[in-house]
Amino acid sequence: QVHLVESGGGLVQAGGSLRLSCAASGRTFSDYTMGWFRQAPGKEREFVASINKSGSSTYYVDSVKGRCTISRDNAKNTGYLQMNDLKPEDTAVYYCAANRGSSGADYYATASRYNYWGQGTQVTVSS
Repeated sequence: QVHLVESGGGLVQAGGSLRLSCAASGRTFSDYTMGWFRQAPGKEREFVASINKSGSSTYYVDSVKGRCTISRDNAKNTGYLQMNDLKPEDTAVYYCAANRGSSGADYYATASRYNYWGQGTQVTVSS
């Protein structure tokens, strides 16, 4: 199985940027579709973005389109979520997830389609 560890979260002012990383170990990273989810206090876990195994296909929730970019470096076994123009409503714990399936990135916009999860990294955006 693949082991995922997120990093890069923190406290940032509204309008600022953060880049989250998801380091994978245990299996060949390029064998996995990857996704990012977030969960705010009292709310359900929400899909943010997904990327297919090669990085050629991506998919985003409407609320982050134009502000976030998901990417991956398979040679470094690492995935990324670049977040710009952050808003207080982006405050949440962010999780990366992985699945060995080969469907398009949009197919993996649902948490139940992932088998592996990281422990999460906190992102707090102050107004």
